[in-house]
Amino acid sequence: MLTDKLEYIFNKFQHGNEYKSYQELASGHINDTYLIKTQTKPNFVLQRINHTVFKDVKGLINNKVAISNHIRLKLKNTYAEALERHVLTFVKAATGEYYFKDTDGDFWNLSIFIDNTLTIDTVKDEEVAYEGGKLFGEFLNLTSDFDVAKLTEVIPKFHDMSFRYAQFNSALQSAPKERLFMATQEIDYVLGLKEDMHVLQNLKESGELKLRVTHNDTKISNALFTKDNKGLCVIDTDTVMPGIAHYDFGDAIRTICNSAAEDESNLDLVKFNIDYFNAYAKGFLEKVKDSLNAKEIECLPLGAQTIIFIMGLRFLTDYLNNDVYYKTKYPQHNLDRAKNQFQLLKSFKEKYNQIKLEIN
Repeated sequence: MLTDKLEYIFNKFQHGNEYKSYQELASGHINDTYLIKTQTKPNFVLQRINHTVFKDVKGLINNKVAISNHIRLKLKNTYAEALERHVLTFVKAATGEYYFKDTDGDFWNLSIFIDNTLTIDTVKDEEVAYEGGKLFGEFLNLTSDFDVAKLTEVIPKFHDMSFRYAQFNSALQSAPKERLFMATQEIDYVLGLKEDMHVLQNLKESGELKLRVTHNDTKISNALFTKDNKGLCVIDTDTVMPGIAHYDFGDAIRTICNSAAEDESNLDLVKFNIDYFNAYAKGFLEKVKDSLNAKEIECLPLGAQTIIFIMGLRFLTDYLNNDVYYKTKYPQHNLDRAKNQFQLLKSFKEKYNQIKLEIN
């Protein structure tokens, strides 16, 4: 039984609590995550890391523990109860490591559950966008002095545009004729933007943009809020690794500022919400103004443009590859997702002058 297995694994950690029950948490798409309820608080979050996706699980766990410990040190003057609610707390296993490896070869880690909080899947007002901006901006600010050489790159070339174009070109060579025909306009769009979409990567590779600690999955559901919608804690730090601030800024903007669902096929409904952008950017800049330099701030709109495009490119590539990566509900699902992101990008570009004014 699953409950027996979870209790067994839970008791391999140094928590000092008695197992009561479990509840599956469905917030992630890659790992298995469970709320472990105990006889006396605190409760805990027990997570199985998907080692088929993440090849270096030990490195992944070391990353997120190191970053949490670093943030905790930076906030050492915060009183204990508030600190426990503002940063993730990981629990050691009996072995002294921050993970337990079971007989199936699966890795597990345990953290303290932060109760009386809420997660938000879709931004519906500017206040939440502003609070999200402050929270993810603070994460970048608090980790700005961390030595990124100590981090493992858990997903190599995750935002590397040359790598993504190479995958796309490979898909073009092997795609079924019908899918090539269906995606003709999107393929032409991608080919036409190749040079523009390498600008951010070129700046990174030239050293003009500093390599920093980045979260790499800054959708709003990876933030905890208080019951009155105040940003509290950044969660789901499995993808923490070296990157540039623009990746985190761009991914948040991509998910917060789309007026429609990511797979909405009626493109008339897909618009870039400039009000949410302004609110998020305001909160973000309040927190990073002393840790990002002028060049980094100037290029933040490029981050939004690049990440919107790269997601559309990845959806299109998967469509051409017969849907081998993303789960789909119908044959054109990935193509609709790609069209959606490209429409969002077009709407973003229409408002680009306003966006630049807000940033600068």
